[in-house]
Amino acid sequence: MSTGTATYLGTATVLLRIGDLTVLTDPALDPAPADYPGARPLHRTAGPALTAGELPPIDLVLLSHDQHSDNLDVAGREVLGRAGAVLTTPEAAARLGGRAEGLAPWESRKITVGATTVTVTATPARHGPEGTEHVTGPVTGFVVAYEGGTLYVSGDTVRHDALAEIGDRFRIDTAFLHLGDAHFPSTGDRAFSMSAAEGAALARTLGARTVIPLHFDSWDHLAEDPARITAAFAAPDLAGRLRWLRPGVVEDL
Repeated sequence: MSTGTATYLGTATVLLRIGDLTVLTDPALDPAPADYPGARPLHRTAGPALTAGELPPIDLVLLSHDQHSDNLDVAGREVLGRAGAVLTTPEAAARLGGRAEGLAPWESRKITVGATTVTVTATPARHGPEGTEHVTGPVTGFVVAYEGGTLYVSGDTVRHDALAEIGDRFRIDTAFLHLGDAHFPSTGDRAFSMSAAEGAALARTLGARTVIPLHFDSWDHLAEDPARITAAFAAPDLAGRLRWLRPGVVEDL
């Protein structure tokens, strides 16, 4: 029996349906090509599988952070304004205002829509090497627990020791991992998201039964070949855990 559905829209944006609740993660919904200036300019090469106007009403947005356009762009901000609730970092909530609420790591909120209640818990995340937090800004992941399953959405993070506690606290059924091994010309060999190998190592730590890759496509700074993700999860102890979602297709969880 399905415990919900997921529709992959591109990059870190997924539309989830859990009972009566409709959830959107990291809404980056601008058409492509698109350029975003800044200290580390971003270039979008492919648009989302659904536009903002094609989305159903959104009850809850899980926003890992608001400071980078591959996680929240112009169209995504319009979606936030229409959403029933937004959970994110405290710093992002202060900037966004409105329905946005910030959660510190391990802080939880219950969200009820119709006959469905979920418990969302913020989890640690670090968007780059230790010591770069003042540049990258704060990020959060999320665990979503509901009758029938538990999901983990990593947010943009590198693998670091604080993530180990997630697997100690929760039994993760499905882990949505932000991969892509993000690099920028101005920062050399320093990575700002997990590589395929780091994602596989985290899957072992979490004990996740299913791993769904996110944040690996549609932007110049996400240059890791998806074949490396498949190869990293080919190890015998991870066999059968990796699952690719087809863009724009509603799939059972």
